[in-house]
Amino acid sequence: MPANDDDEFRWLEDVSGAEATDWVRSRNAETLGTVADDAAFAALRGSLREVLDAADRVPYVYWSGPHLYNLWKDEAHPRGLWRRTTLDQYRRADPEWQVLLDVDALAEAEGEPWTWQGAIIRRPDHRRCLIRLARGGADAHVVREFDLERRSFVTDGFVLPEAKSDVGWIDEDHIYVGTDFGPGSLTASGYPRVVKRWRRGTPLAEAEVVYQGHDDDVSVYAVHDPTPGFVRDFLGRRLDFFRRREFLRTADGELVPIDVPEDAETDVHREWLLIQLRSDWTVAGRTYPGGAVLVTRLDRFLAGERDLTVVFEPTAHTALSGHAWTRHHLILSSLVDVHSRIEVLTPGPDGWRRRPLPGLTAPTPLSAGAGEVGERRHVAVLDTNPDDSDEFLLASTGFVQPTALHYGTVGGEVELLKREPAFFDTAGMTVRQLFARSADGTRVPYFVVTPPGHAGGPTLLTGYGGFEIPWTPGYSGIIGRGWLARGGCYVVANIRGGGEYGPRWHRAALRENRLRAYEDFAAVATDLVARGVTVPARLGIEGGSNGGLLMGVMLTRYPELFGAVVARVPLLDMRRYHRLLAGASWMAEYGDPDDAADWAFLREYSPYHNVRPGRRYPPVLLITSTRDDRVHPGHARKMVALLRRYGYDVSYYENVEGGHGAAADNAQLAFQWALMLTFLWRRLTVSV
Repeated sequence: MPANDDDEFRWLEDVSGAEATDWVRSRNAETLGTVADDAAFAALRGSLREVLDAADRVPYVYWSGPHLYNLWKDEAHPRGLWRRTTLDQYRRADPEWQVLLDVDALAEAEGEPWTWQGAIIRRPDHRRCLIRLARGGADAHVVREFDLERRSFVTDGFVLPEAKSDVGWIDEDHIYVGTDFGPGSLTASGYPRVVKRWRRGTPLAEAEVVYQGHDDDVSVYAVHDPTPGFVRDFLGRRLDFFRRREFLRTADGELVPIDVPEDAETDVHREWLLIQLRSDWTVAGRTYPGGAVLVTRLDRFLAGERDLTVVFEPTAHTALSGHAWTRHHLILSSLVDVHSRIEVLTPGPDGWRRRPLPGLTAPTPLSAGAGEVGERRHVAVLDTNPDDSDEFLLASTGFVQPTALHYGTVGGEVELLKREPAFFDTAGMTVRQLFARSADGTRVPYFVVTPPGHAGGPTLLTGYGGFEIPWTPGYSGIIGRGWLARGGCYVVANIRGGGEYGPRWHRAALRENRLRAYEDFAAVATDLVARGVTVPARLGIEGGSNGGLLMGVMLTRYPELFGAVVARVPLLDMRRYHRLLAGASWMAEYGDPDDAADWAFLREYSPYHNVRPGRRYPPVLLITSTRDDRVHPGHARKMVALLRRYGYDVSYYENVEGGHGAAADNAQLAFQWALMLTFLWRRLTVSV
């Protein structure tokens, strides 16, 4: 049980140190020799690679001006081809693509393991962009200006060295840039504390400082809105993960505050200001509930008016899951007991008119009985083209329904554009939504996907429960081929801490209430056994990042409920997480370990501090990446070392590349999933 200053495995936090590297190499060899050691593993890895590289899978796109952009990875292009096409071409079975950048060719030419991190395309002309490239999949990246017409990097263009930078276009010759300018320019979380306005052809050191935050902020940012008739600039400080202060920057440099609650999210579209509340807000004699969405005119709001229109109000069953603007409309996505509902709202002289999006069925709340059998689609707005039109792209998916991509214009019909191929046979499979009762009586929803003939057999349970992120139904060829098609049952738990029921569901497991999320997950595991779905020895669990922390807590707090555990890129040392890489940015979620009151509740569940000798822990596999510069690989390394010291059955694999996803290309991703699923299947199919 390591204490604050008595951690015998602290040396494993030295990411590239010789001793730590030798330790990682030895652990990898042990795992590969016991898990990835036969023809069955190789066959599974090959089958999963076929899913990831399939030529007929949907090329997902995003809009920018007249083009749809896509990064395509396959066996011949593992790092990816960045390319674009038109909507008319995209409708075809075999579109013509214009290749803009071959990331593999660039990596080979420059001798760097580049991975694609995205591009910021300049509006409104769409002629240039700022490309972000990372070594080995890390969050830190380089920035280079790229000419979209010539399809080449711009000589003497804007270039930034490797850092966790934040950049954005202002006009042809100016960008906003927040980056590592030297000592004092980064926050404690490792993100930009200073934003500058950089003019083309001048040294970065001479760029004009336009905004500065504090050392204990998460970051600062600047955004330029080039919408004709509504050109403006916004600056802001992210005080913590959920709070920020934002300002409109006038032409003469004055900062006009956007006077909303610090924990509210705002979005500006043309004349409209959208406010998404996390907590109750009393203003102008009225109280608006947390989770509500309000709309008003920005100019009137800045002038002091508080004439706010409620366009979404949560209930016990509903929560907002997203929104998107088109040229004249607002599309709202919400969840009703974790099922999708999509509505279109249109402003007019008599207020906002609301109607469902055609072709999509609105769900109704479910009872707490035996559950509802039958797949319901999860529908999400992928993109819109708000500068020019009322067009939109939607994706609909389900556990046994291949993802479909739809196109439409508000007021018209919804058109099916593309559909994923079926990667596994779903005949005879059932999907149910059930509810467990947590320790405090709260109903916790979860989905169960059961293959035919499954009677108490291997079951894989996953969850996340953090940062107000909902875990919704979705089609996975990896889970389908690698688990369901082999006869395994698959379960997704919608525990507190997530966003399935909005801010209240998240807040219920925040900071000192964190144990509720873990009680919820344990309740789902117990409910599965009570219903006869499986037995503890055949119940495996898997989760990544915050979900990896969840796995660590399950291992150390509820080991009797599970037969095997897999944790990917996990947080595990909650005493030092805030001192490792980006960890300080999550203190609003977990608490401050340097505060005695906070450490008192963190200490209760910190997996690294709750490992005990002589317990009956299930076998565990931990996976991470040397290049993960978000969640430090030291979390997983130290946990493995401690478990090994006590003689527990623990396996470890650390990919050199991959960043926080632990995989930089499809080959690495297929290997990672084959490793996890093989480990789980072998451990859960031994005699009970």
